[in-house]
Amino acid sequence: MNDISDAELIIVIGSNTTEQHPLASTRIFEALEKGAELYVVDPRKIRLTDFAHAYAAIEPGTNLPMINAMIHVIIEEGLINKEFIEKRTENYEEMKKSVADCTPEWAESISRVPAETIRQFARKYATTDKAMILFTMGVTQQTTGVKSIRALGNLAMITGHVGRPSTGINPLRGQNNVQGAGDMAALPDYLPGYQRPEWPETKERFTKAWGDFSCLRGRNIIEMFNLMEEGTMKAAYIVGENPVLSDPDQNHTIQCLEKVPFLVVQDIFLTETAHYADIVLPAASFLEREGTYTNTDRRVQMIHPVISPVGDSKPDWEIITEIMKRIGMNVDYQSPSDIMDEINSTTDLYGGITHERIKKVGIQWPCPTKDHPGTPILHVGEFIRGKGLFTINDFEFLGDQRSDEYPFLLTTGRVTHQYHTGTMTRKVWTLALEYPHGFVEIHPKDAEEYGIQMHQPVKITSARGSITAPAMVTDRINEKTLFVPFHFAESPANRLTGQNLDPIINIPALKVSAVRIEVEQ
Repeated sequence: MNDISDAELIIVIGSNTTEQHPLASTRIFEALEKGAELYVVDPRKIRLTDFAHAYAAIEPGTNLPMINAMIHVIIEEGLINKEFIEKRTENYEEMKKSVADCTPEWAESISRVPAETIRQFARKYATTDKAMILFTMGVTQQTTGVKSIRALGNLAMITGHVGRPSTGINPLRGQNNVQGAGDMAALPDYLPGYQRPEWPETKERFTKAWGDFSCLRGRNIIEMFNLMEEGTMKAAYIVGENPVLSDPDQNHTIQCLEKVPFLVVQDIFLTETAHYADIVLPAASFLEREGTYTNTDRRVQMIHPVISPVGDSKPDWEIITEIMKRIGMNVDYQSPSDIMDEINSTTDLYGGITHERIKKVGIQWPCPTKDHPGTPILHVGEFIRGKGLFTINDFEFLGDQRSDEYPFLLTTGRVTHQYHTGTMTRKVWTLALEYPHGFVEIHPKDAEEYGIQMHQPVKITSARGSITAPAMVTDRINEKTLFVPFHFAESPANRLTGQNLDPIINIPALKVSAVRIEVEQ
Protein backbone atom coordinates (compact mmCIF):
# COMPACT_ATOMS: atom_id res chain seq x y z
CA MET A 1 0.00 0.00 0.00
CA ASN A 2 2.88 2.38 0.76
CA ASP A 3 4.21 1.81 -2.76
CA ILE A 4 1.09 3.38 -4.27
CA SER A 5 1.90 6.72 -2.62
CA ASP A 6 5.39 6.77 -4.17
CA ALA A 7 4.47 5.70 -7.70
CA GLU A 8 5.12 7.97 -10.67
CA LEU A 9 2.46 6.36 -12.85
CA ILE A 10 -0.59 4.39 -11.71
CA ILE A 11 -2.70 2.48 -14.23
CA VAL A 12 -6.08 1.49 -12.77
CA ILE A 13 -7.89 -1.11 -14.86
CA GLY A 14 -11.21 -2.74 -13.96
CA SER A 15 -11.26 -1.18 -10.49
CA ASN A 16 -13.67 1.43 -9.15
CA THR A 17 -11.07 2.18 -6.50
CA THR A 18 -12.63 5.12 -4.68
CA GLU A 19 -15.88 3.23 -4.06
CA GLN A 20 -14.47 -0.29 -3.55
CA HIS A 21 -11.10 0.35 -1.89
CA PRO A 22 -11.18 3.80 -0.27
CA LEU A 23 -7.92 3.26 1.64
CA ALA A 24 -6.07 2.37 -1.56
CA SER A 25 -7.63 5.33 -3.36
CA THR A 26 -6.35 7.62 -0.61
CA ARG A 27 -2.84 6.45 -1.51
CA ILE A 28 -3.54 7.21 -5.16
CA PHE A 29 -4.44 10.78 -4.25
CA GLU A 30 -1.25 11.03 -2.17
CA ALA A 31 0.74 10.00 -5.24
CA LEU A 32 -1.08 12.56 -7.39
CA GLU A 33 -0.20 15.28 -4.90
CA LYS A 34 3.45 14.28 -5.32
CA GLY A 35 3.23 14.67 -9.09
CA ALA A 36 2.29 11.17 -10.24
CA GLU A 37 0.13 10.58 -13.30
CA LEU A 38 -3.03 8.46 -13.28
CA TYR A 39 -4.34 6.44 -16.24
CA VAL A 40 -7.76 4.75 -15.97
CA VAL A 41 -9.33 1.94 -18.04
CA ASP A 42 -13.04 1.37 -17.37
CA PRO A 43 -16.40 1.30 -19.20
CA ARG A 44 -17.67 3.89 -16.71
CA LYS A 45 -16.33 7.33 -15.87
CA ILE A 46 -15.67 6.38 -12.28
CA ARG A 47 -14.66 9.11 -9.83
CA LEU A 48 -10.97 8.50 -10.53
CA THR A 49 -11.45 9.61 -14.14
CA ASP A 50 -12.04 13.16 -12.83
CA PHE A 51 -8.39 13.15 -11.72
CA ALA A 52 -6.94 11.02 -14.53
CA HIS A 53 -4.36 12.24 -17.02
CA ALA A 54 -5.68 9.71 -19.55
CA TYR A 55 -8.88 7.68 -19.73
CA ALA A 56 -9.79 4.66 -21.88
CA ALA A 57 -13.57 4.13 -22.06
CA ILE A 58 -13.26 0.44 -22.87
CA GLU A 59 -15.96 -1.93 -24.08
CA PRO A 60 -16.86 -4.48 -21.35
CA GLY A 61 -15.03 -7.77 -21.88
CA THR A 62 -12.23 -6.42 -24.06
CA ASN A 63 -9.35 -5.72 -21.68
CA LEU A 64 -7.18 -8.40 -23.32
CA PRO A 65 -6.99 -6.85 -26.82
CA MET A 66 -5.97 -3.50 -25.33
CA ILE A 67 -3.27 -5.06 -23.12
CA ASN A 68 -1.87 -7.11 -26.01
CA ALA A 69 -1.85 -3.99 -28.19
CA MET A 70 0.12 -2.09 -25.53
CA ILE A 71 2.68 -4.92 -25.54
CA HIS A 72 2.78 -4.75 -29.35
CA VAL A 73 3.52 -0.99 -29.26
CA ILE A 74 6.27 -1.37 -26.66
CA ILE A 75 8.00 -4.05 -28.77
CA GLU A 76 7.54 -2.23 -32.08
CA GLU A 77 8.90 1.05 -30.72
CA GLY A 78 11.87 -0.54 -28.96
CA LEU A 79 10.72 0.41 -25.47
CA ILE A 80 11.35 -3.01 -23.91
CA ASN A 81 13.67 -3.57 -20.93
CA LYS A 82 16.10 -5.84 -22.76
CA GLU A 83 18.32 -6.53 -19.75
CA PHE A 84 15.39 -7.62 -17.56
CA ILE A 85 14.00 -9.85 -20.31
CA GLU A 86 17.35 -11.57 -20.91
CA LYS A 87 18.26 -12.09 -17.25
CA ARG A 88 14.92 -12.82 -15.60
CA THR A 89 12.47 -14.23 -18.16
CA GLU A 90 11.90 -16.97 -20.71
CA ASN A 91 9.66 -17.59 -23.74
CA TYR A 92 9.94 -13.96 -24.90
CA GLU A 93 10.26 -14.69 -28.63
CA GLU A 94 7.15 -16.88 -28.66
CA MET A 95 5.16 -14.21 -26.83
CA LYS A 96 6.48 -11.56 -29.21
CA LYS A 97 5.20 -13.54 -32.21
CA SER A 98 1.78 -13.92 -30.59
CA VAL A 99 1.22 -10.14 -30.44
CA ALA A 100 2.75 -9.32 -33.83
CA ASP A 101 -0.68 -8.61 -35.32
CA CYS A 102 -2.16 -7.01 -32.19
CA THR A 103 -1.93 -3.45 -33.46
CA PRO A 104 -3.67 -0.57 -31.69
CA GLU A 105 -5.98 -0.27 -34.69
CA TRP A 106 -6.97 -3.94 -34.32
CA ALA A 107 -7.59 -3.42 -30.61
CA GLU A 108 -9.61 -0.26 -31.28
CA SER A 109 -12.00 -2.21 -33.53
CA ILE A 110 -12.80 -4.51 -30.59
CA SER A 111 -12.38 -2.37 -27.46
CA ARG A 112 -13.53 1.02 -28.81
CA VAL A 113 -10.43 2.57 -27.23
CA PRO A 114 -8.79 4.90 -29.80
CA ALA A 115 -5.52 3.56 -31.19
CA GLU A 116 -3.68 6.70 -30.15
CA THR A 117 -4.92 6.34 -26.57
CA ILE A 118 -3.53 2.79 -26.51
CA ARG A 119 -0.17 4.09 -27.79
CA GLN A 120 -0.21 6.82 -25.14
CA PHE A 121 -0.79 4.26 -22.38
CA ALA A 122 1.94 1.95 -23.71
CA ARG A 123 4.59 4.63 -24.14
CA LYS A 124 3.96 6.20 -20.77
CA TYR A 125 4.02 2.86 -18.97
CA ALA A 126 7.22 1.72 -20.67
CA THR A 127 9.14 4.96 -20.09
CA THR A 128 8.19 5.63 -16.46
CA ASP A 129 10.52 4.22 -13.81
CA LYS A 130 7.98 3.64 -11.03
CA ALA A 131 4.88 2.45 -12.87
CA MET A 132 2.35 0.20 -11.19
CA ILE A 133 -0.91 -1.46 -12.23
CA LEU A 134 -3.91 -1.81 -9.91
CA PHE A 135 -6.75 -4.13 -10.92
CA THR A 136 -9.78 -5.91 -9.48
CA MET A 137 -12.78 -7.91 -10.65
CA GLY A 138 -13.38 -5.72 -13.70
CA VAL A 139 -10.48 -7.71 -15.15
CA THR A 140 -10.96 -11.13 -13.59
CA GLN A 141 -14.74 -11.61 -13.88
CA GLN A 142 -14.71 -12.09 -17.64
CA THR A 143 -14.32 -15.08 -19.93
CA THR A 144 -10.78 -13.84 -20.66
CA GLY A 145 -9.96 -13.11 -17.00
CA VAL A 146 -6.98 -15.45 -16.62
CA LYS A 147 -5.54 -14.50 -20.01
CA SER A 148 -5.88 -10.81 -19.15
CA ILE A 149 -3.95 -11.25 -15.89
CA ARG A 150 -1.25 -13.23 -17.71
CA ALA A 151 -1.07 -10.48 -20.32
CA LEU A 152 -0.63 -7.88 -17.57
CA GLY A 153 2.22 -10.09 -16.32
CA ASN A 154 3.75 -9.96 -19.81
CA LEU A 155 3.35 -6.19 -19.83
CA ALA A 156 5.09 -5.82 -16.47
CA MET A 157 7.96 -8.14 -17.38
CA ILE A 158 8.57 -6.68 -20.82
CA THR A 159 9.20 -3.31 -19.17
CA GLY A 160 10.94 -4.58 -16.01
CA HIS A 161 8.16 -3.19 -13.81
CA VAL A 162 8.18 -5.98 -11.23
CA GLY A 163 10.20 -6.80 -8.12
CA ARG A 164 10.90 -3.13 -7.40
CA PRO A 165 9.17 -0.51 -5.19
CA SER A 166 6.08 1.10 -6.74
CA THR A 167 5.85 -1.36 -9.64
CA GLY A 168 4.15 -4.71 -10.25
CA ILE A 169 0.60 -5.80 -11.05
CA ASN A 170 -1.38 -5.46 -7.87
CA PRO A 171 -4.80 -7.01 -7.17
CA LEU A 172 -6.83 -5.00 -4.68
CA ARG A 173 -8.71 -7.57 -2.62
CA GLY A 174 -12.47 -7.11 -2.50
CA GLN A 175 -13.03 -8.10 1.14
CA ASN A 176 -10.87 -7.68 4.21
CA ASN A 177 -9.67 -11.28 4.56
CA VAL A 178 -10.10 -12.77 1.11
CA GLN A 179 -6.31 -12.96 0.85
CA GLY A 180 -6.10 -14.83 4.15
CA ALA A 181 -8.89 -17.20 3.13
CA GLY A 182 -6.95 -18.11 0.00
CA ASP A 183 -3.73 -18.47 1.99
CA MET A 184 -5.45 -20.97 4.28
CA ALA A 185 -6.80 -23.11 1.41
CA ALA A 186 -10.35 -21.83 0.83
CA LEU A 187 -9.51 -22.97 -2.71
CA PRO A 188 -10.33 -26.28 -4.41
CA ASP A 189 -6.84 -27.30 -5.47
CA TYR A 190 -4.46 -26.20 -2.71
CA LEU A 191 -3.62 -26.90 0.91
CA PRO A 192 -2.60 -23.97 3.17
CA GLY A 193 0.26 -21.88 1.84
CA TYR A 194 -0.57 -22.72 -1.81
CA GLN A 195 0.89 -26.20 -1.44
CA ARG A 196 -0.37 -28.78 -3.91
CA PRO A 197 -1.72 -31.89 -2.16
CA GLU A 198 -0.13 -34.14 -4.79
CA TRP A 199 3.38 -32.92 -3.93
CA PRO A 200 5.12 -35.67 -1.86
CA GLU A 201 6.61 -33.21 0.61
CA THR A 202 3.16 -31.64 1.13
CA LYS A 203 1.53 -34.99 1.77
CA GLU A 204 4.24 -35.88 4.29
CA ARG A 205 4.03 -32.53 6.09
CA PHE A 206 0.25 -32.50 6.51
CA THR A 207 -0.04 -36.20 7.31
CA LYS A 208 2.30 -35.54 10.23
CA ALA A 209 0.04 -32.72 11.46
CA TRP A 210 -3.39 -34.15 10.64
CA GLY A 211 -3.04 -37.87 10.13
CA ASP A 212 -4.24 -39.43 6.89
CA PHE A 213 -6.33 -37.12 4.70
CA SER A 214 -7.77 -36.87 1.20
CA CYS A 215 -5.50 -35.54 -1.55
CA LEU A 216 -8.32 -35.24 -4.05
CA ARG A 217 -8.94 -31.88 -5.68
CA GLY A 218 -12.00 -30.12 -4.32
CA ARG A 219 -14.72 -28.36 -6.28
CA ASN A 220 -15.09 -24.67 -7.04
CA ILE A 221 -18.35 -22.81 -6.50
CA ILE A 222 -19.68 -23.27 -10.03
CA GLU A 223 -18.92 -27.00 -9.92
CA MET A 224 -20.55 -27.38 -6.50
CA PHE A 225 -23.82 -25.82 -7.60
CA ASN A 226 -23.85 -27.97 -10.73
CA LEU A 227 -23.40 -31.05 -8.52
CA MET A 228 -26.33 -29.91 -6.38
CA GLU A 229 -28.45 -29.58 -9.51
CA GLU A 230 -27.44 -33.08 -10.63
CA GLY A 231 -28.34 -34.50 -7.22
CA THR A 232 -24.76 -35.72 -6.66
CA MET A 233 -23.95 -33.31 -3.82
CA LYS A 234 -26.02 -34.23 -0.77
CA ALA A 235 -24.97 -31.49 1.64
CA ALA A 236 -23.53 -27.98 1.56
CA TYR A 237 -21.95 -25.84 4.29
CA ILE A 238 -21.87 -22.11 3.47
CA VAL A 239 -19.81 -19.88 5.79
CA GLY A 240 -19.90 -16.09 5.55
CA GLU A 241 -21.17 -16.12 1.97
CA ASN A 242 -24.47 -15.09 0.40
CA PRO A 243 -24.56 -16.77 -3.03
CA VAL A 244 -28.24 -15.97 -3.63
CA LEU A 245 -27.12 -12.38 -4.25
CA SER A 246 -23.44 -12.74 -5.12
CA ASP A 247 -23.37 -15.73 -7.51
CA PRO A 248 -24.34 -15.67 -11.19
CA ASP A 249 -27.74 -16.75 -12.52
CA GLN A 250 -29.77 -16.29 -9.32
CA ASN A 251 -32.64 -18.50 -10.45
CA HIS A 252 -30.25 -21.39 -10.96
CA THR A 253 -28.59 -20.75 -7.57
CA ILE A 254 -31.94 -20.82 -5.74
CA GLN A 255 -33.02 -23.95 -7.60
CA CYS A 256 -29.82 -25.71 -6.44
CA LEU A 257 -30.21 -24.59 -2.80
CA GLU A 258 -33.77 -25.84 -2.77
CA LYS A 259 -32.68 -29.18 -4.19
CA VAL A 260 -29.67 -30.02 -1.99
CA PRO A 261 -30.91 -32.37 0.78
CA PHE A 262 -29.06 -30.71 3.65
CA LEU A 263 -27.89 -27.09 3.81
CA VAL A 264 -26.01 -25.41 6.66
CA VAL A 265 -25.42 -21.65 6.69
CA GLN A 266 -23.07 -19.98 9.17
CA ASP A 267 -23.28 -16.18 9.31
CA ILE A 268 -23.80 -13.21 11.58
CA PHE A 269 -27.22 -12.28 10.15
CA LEU A 270 -30.03 -14.20 8.46
CA THR A 271 -29.03 -13.70 4.82
CA GLU A 272 -31.10 -14.35 1.68
CA THR A 273 -29.20 -17.65 1.40
CA ALA A 274 -29.91 -18.60 5.03
CA HIS A 275 -33.64 -18.67 4.25
CA TYR A 276 -33.01 -21.90 2.33
CA ALA A 277 -30.96 -23.52 5.12
CA ASP A 278 -31.92 -26.53 7.23
CA ILE A 279 -29.59 -25.34 9.99
CA VAL A 280 -28.32 -21.82 10.68
CA LEU A 281 -25.25 -21.48 12.90
CA PRO A 282 -24.95 -17.97 14.39
CA ALA A 283 -21.39 -16.68 14.07
CA ALA A 284 -19.77 -13.86 16.02
CA SER A 285 -18.71 -10.69 14.22
CA PHE A 286 -15.12 -9.44 14.02
CA LEU A 287 -15.80 -7.21 17.03
CA GLU A 288 -16.52 -10.29 19.15
CA ARG A 289 -13.50 -12.49 18.45
CA GLU A 290 -9.74 -12.76 18.32
CA GLY A 291 -7.72 -13.82 15.30
CA THR A 292 -5.97 -12.50 12.24
CA TYR A 293 -6.81 -10.97 8.89
CA THR A 294 -4.47 -10.96 5.89
CA ASN A 295 -5.04 -7.91 3.74
CA THR A 296 -4.38 -6.82 0.15
CA ASP A 297 -0.61 -6.50 0.55
CA ARG A 298 -0.25 -9.85 2.38
CA ARG A 299 -0.01 -8.19 5.80
CA VAL A 300 -1.17 -10.50 8.60
CA GLN A 301 -2.76 -8.41 11.35
CA MET A 302 -4.33 -9.17 14.73
CA ILE A 303 -7.90 -8.36 15.70
CA HIS A 304 -9.08 -8.33 19.32
CA PRO A 305 -12.61 -8.62 20.74
CA VAL A 306 -14.31 -5.40 21.80
CA ILE A 307 -17.44 -7.06 23.20
CA SER A 308 -18.44 -10.61 24.12
CA PRO A 309 -20.32 -12.68 21.52
CA VAL A 310 -23.97 -11.68 21.41
CA GLY A 311 -26.60 -14.28 22.33
CA ASP A 312 -25.73 -17.84 21.31
CA SER A 313 -23.26 -16.80 18.61
CA LYS A 314 -19.71 -18.14 18.63
CA PRO A 315 -16.48 -17.28 16.77
CA ASP A 316 -16.16 -19.30 13.56
CA TRP A 317 -13.15 -21.26 14.82
CA GLU A 318 -15.11 -22.46 17.85
CA ILE A 319 -18.07 -23.60 15.74
CA ILE A 320 -15.83 -25.51 13.33
CA THR A 321 -13.83 -27.04 16.17
CA GLU A 322 -17.02 -28.28 17.83
CA ILE A 323 -18.17 -29.87 14.58
CA MET A 324 -14.76 -31.53 14.14
CA LYS A 325 -15.05 -33.04 17.62
CA ARG A 326 -18.58 -34.29 17.02
CA ILE A 327 -17.55 -36.18 13.89
CA GLY A 328 -14.77 -37.90 15.79
CA MET A 329 -11.69 -35.83 15.00
CA ASN A 330 -9.04 -35.55 17.69
CA VAL A 331 -8.60 -31.77 18.00
CA ASP A 332 -7.90 -29.66 21.04
CA TYR A 333 -7.62 -26.05 19.91
CA GLN A 334 -8.05 -23.80 22.94
CA SER A 335 -7.57 -20.47 21.17
CA PRO A 336 -6.77 -18.95 17.77
CA SER A 337 -3.10 -18.86 18.77
CA ASP A 338 -3.13 -22.69 18.92
CA ILE A 339 -4.34 -22.72 15.34
CA MET A 340 -1.65 -20.22 14.35
CA ASP A 341 0.97 -22.53 15.88
CA GLU A 342 -0.22 -25.29 13.55
CA ILE A 343 -0.12 -22.87 10.61
CA ASN A 344 3.50 -21.97 11.54
CA SER A 345 4.50 -25.65 11.47
CA THR A 346 2.84 -26.53 8.15
CA THR A 347 3.08 -23.37 6.04
CA ASP A 348 6.43 -21.76 5.20
CA LEU A 349 4.76 -18.52 4.09
CA TYR A 350 3.48 -18.05 7.67
CA GLY A 351 6.31 -19.90 9.44
CA GLY A 352 7.49 -16.90 11.46
CA ILE A 353 4.18 -15.06 11.95
CA THR A 354 3.00 -15.50 15.53
CA HIS A 355 0.37 -13.66 17.55
CA GLU A 356 3.13 -12.38 19.82
CA ARG A 357 4.99 -10.80 16.90
CA ILE A 358 1.97 -9.09 15.35
CA LYS A 359 0.29 -7.71 18.48
CA LYS A 360 1.02 -4.14 17.38
CA VAL A 361 2.14 -4.23 13.75
CA GLY A 362 1.35 -6.83 11.10
CA ILE A 363 3.91 -8.76 9.06
CA GLN A 364 3.79 -9.43 5.33
CA TRP A 365 4.33 -12.98 4.12
CA PRO A 366 6.49 -14.78 3.06
CA CYS A 367 7.92 -14.87 6.59
CA PRO A 368 9.50 -18.32 6.97
CA THR A 369 11.17 -17.95 10.39
CA LYS A 370 10.56 -16.13 13.66
CA ASP A 371 13.51 -13.79 13.05
CA HIS A 372 12.45 -12.97 9.47
CA PRO A 373 11.15 -9.37 9.00
CA GLY A 374 8.57 -10.27 6.37
CA THR A 375 8.51 -9.50 2.64
CA PRO A 376 7.08 -6.15 1.54
CA ILE A 377 7.78 -6.75 -2.19
CA LEU A 378 7.56 -10.05 -4.04
CA HIS A 379 9.85 -11.23 -6.85
CA VAL A 380 12.89 -9.15 -5.87
CA GLY A 381 15.93 -10.56 -7.71
CA GLU A 382 14.10 -13.60 -9.06
CA PHE A 383 10.66 -15.13 -9.38
CA ILE A 384 9.46 -18.00 -7.22
CA ARG A 385 9.60 -20.28 -10.29
CA GLY A 386 13.07 -18.99 -11.21
CA LYS A 387 12.58 -17.15 -14.49
CA GLY A 388 9.38 -15.32 -15.28
CA LEU A 389 7.39 -17.08 -18.01
CA PHE A 390 5.99 -15.04 -20.87
CA THR A 391 2.63 -16.51 -21.91
CA ILE A 392 0.59 -16.50 -25.11
CA ASN A 393 -2.86 -14.98 -24.65
CA ASP A 394 -4.88 -14.91 -27.85
CA PHE A 395 -8.24 -13.14 -27.74
CA GLU A 396 -11.53 -14.66 -28.82
CA PHE A 397 -15.11 -13.65 -28.07
CA LEU A 398 -16.72 -16.02 -25.57
CA GLY A 399 -20.00 -15.64 -23.71
CA ASP A 400 -22.57 -12.88 -24.11
CA GLN A 401 -22.41 -10.34 -26.94
CA ARG A 402 -24.85 -7.71 -28.14
CA SER A 403 -27.59 -8.90 -30.47
CA ASP A 404 -30.89 -7.68 -31.89
CA GLU A 405 -32.68 -9.33 -28.97
CA TYR A 406 -30.21 -8.08 -26.34
CA PRO A 407 -28.66 -4.83 -27.64
CA PHE A 408 -27.00 -3.73 -24.37
CA LEU A 409 -24.08 -5.03 -22.31
CA LEU A 410 -24.61 -5.02 -18.55
CA THR A 411 -21.77 -4.65 -16.08
CA THR A 412 -22.12 -4.85 -12.29
CA GLY A 413 -20.33 -3.55 -9.20
CA ARG A 414 -20.67 -1.77 -5.89
CA VAL A 415 -21.40 1.69 -4.50
CA THR A 416 -19.61 3.51 -1.70
CA HIS A 417 -22.27 3.25 1.00
CA GLN A 418 -23.16 -0.42 0.64
CA TYR A 419 -20.94 -3.46 0.96
CA HIS A 420 -21.15 -6.65 -1.10
CA THR A 421 -24.59 -8.27 -0.60
CA GLY A 422 -25.62 -5.75 2.06
CA THR A 423 -25.70 -8.37 4.85
CA MET A 424 -24.33 -5.80 7.29
CA THR A 425 -24.55 -2.37 5.64
CA ARG A 426 -28.22 -2.53 4.65
CA LYS A 427 -29.07 -2.76 8.34
CA VAL A 428 -27.52 0.69 8.94
CA TRP A 429 -30.13 3.39 8.40
CA THR A 430 -27.61 6.17 7.75
CA LEU A 431 -26.12 4.19 4.86
CA ALA A 432 -29.59 3.38 3.57
CA LEU A 433 -30.28 7.12 3.33
CA GLU A 434 -27.44 7.42 0.80
CA TYR A 435 -28.40 4.39 -1.30
CA PRO A 436 -31.80 3.01 -0.20
CA HIS A 437 -32.31 0.87 -3.32
CA GLY A 438 -30.72 -0.28 -6.53
CA PHE A 439 -30.64 1.56 -9.85
CA VAL A 440 -29.53 1.15 -13.46
CA GLU A 441 -27.15 3.60 -15.10
CA ILE A 442 -27.97 4.40 -18.72
CA HIS A 443 -26.42 6.86 -21.16
CA PRO A 444 -28.56 9.94 -22.06
CA LYS A 445 -28.65 8.99 -25.77
CA ASP A 446 -29.97 5.54 -24.95
CA ALA A 447 -32.47 6.97 -22.46
CA GLU A 448 -33.77 9.36 -25.12
CA GLU A 449 -34.05 6.56 -27.69
CA TYR A 450 -36.11 4.41 -25.31
CA GLY A 451 -38.10 7.28 -23.79
CA ILE A 452 -36.65 6.74 -20.32
CA GLN A 453 -36.71 9.55 -17.75
CA MET A 454 -34.53 9.95 -14.66
CA HIS A 455 -35.74 7.69 -11.78
CA GLN A 456 -38.31 6.02 -14.03
CA PRO A 457 -38.69 2.24 -13.36
CA VAL A 458 -36.94 0.24 -16.07
CA LYS A 459 -37.20 -3.49 -16.74
CA ILE A 460 -33.90 -5.15 -17.62
CA THR A 461 -34.00 -8.63 -19.14
CA SER A 462 -31.32 -11.19 -20.02
CA ALA A 463 -31.56 -14.80 -21.14
CA ARG A 464 -31.64 -15.74 -17.42
CA GLY A 465 -34.35 -13.48 -16.04
CA SER A 466 -35.60 -9.94 -15.42
CA ILE A 467 -35.34 -7.25 -12.75
CA THR A 468 -36.77 -3.77 -12.32
CA ALA A 469 -34.77 -0.75 -11.14
CA PRO A 470 -35.09 3.05 -11.35
CA ALA A 471 -33.09 4.68 -14.14
CA MET A 472 -30.04 6.79 -13.41
CA VAL A 473 -29.45 8.76 -16.62
CA THR A 474 -25.76 9.70 -16.80
CA ASP A 475 -23.02 10.22 -19.35
CA ARG A 476 -20.63 8.42 -16.99
CA ILE A 477 -21.59 5.11 -18.64
CA ASN A 478 -20.75 4.14 -22.23
CA GLU A 479 -23.50 4.09 -24.81
CA LYS A 480 -25.23 0.71 -25.18
CA THR A 481 -23.83 -0.24 -21.77
CA LEU A 482 -25.69 -0.47 -18.45
CA PHE A 483 -24.48 -0.64 -14.86
CA VAL A 484 -26.39 -2.18 -11.92
CA PRO A 485 -24.99 -2.55 -8.36
CA PHE A 486 -25.46 -6.05 -6.93
CA HIS A 487 -26.15 -5.15 -3.25
CA PHE A 488 -29.91 -4.99 -3.47
CA ALA A 489 -32.20 -8.01 -3.09
CA GLU A 490 -35.13 -6.04 -4.57
CA SER A 491 -33.28 -5.59 -7.91
CA PRO A 492 -30.70 -8.40 -7.87
CA ALA A 493 -28.19 -7.83 -10.66
CA ASN A 494 -27.12 -11.47 -10.56
CA ARG A 495 -30.53 -12.63 -11.67
CA LEU A 496 -29.35 -11.34 -15.05
CA THR A 497 -25.79 -12.64 -15.11
CA GLY A 498 -25.06 -16.08 -16.49
CA GLN A 499 -22.65 -18.97 -16.28
CA ASN A 500 -20.38 -17.89 -19.08
CA LEU A 501 -17.10 -18.98 -17.56
CA ASP A 502 -13.42 -18.33 -17.98
CA PRO A 503 -12.49 -21.72 -19.52
CA ILE A 504 -9.26 -21.98 -17.50
CA ILE A 505 -10.51 -21.61 -13.91
CA ASN A 506 -14.32 -21.25 -14.18
CA ILE A 507 -14.65 -17.63 -12.98
CA PRO A 508 -18.08 -16.40 -14.16
CA ALA A 509 -18.27 -13.37 -16.44
CA LEU A 510 -20.25 -11.24 -13.99
CA LYS A 511 -19.04 -8.06 -15.69
CA VAL A 512 -20.40 -8.86 -19.16
CA SER A 513 -24.05 -9.84 -19.75
CA ALA A 514 -26.20 -9.13 -22.80
CA VAL A 515 -29.54 -7.53 -21.88
CA ARG A 516 -32.44 -5.49 -23.21
CA ILE A 517 -34.38 -2.70 -21.50
CA GLU A 518 -37.92 -1.41 -21.60
CA VAL A 519 -39.97 1.09 -19.66
CA GLU A 520 -41.81 -0.67 -16.85
CA GLN A 521 -45.56 -0.18 -17.30
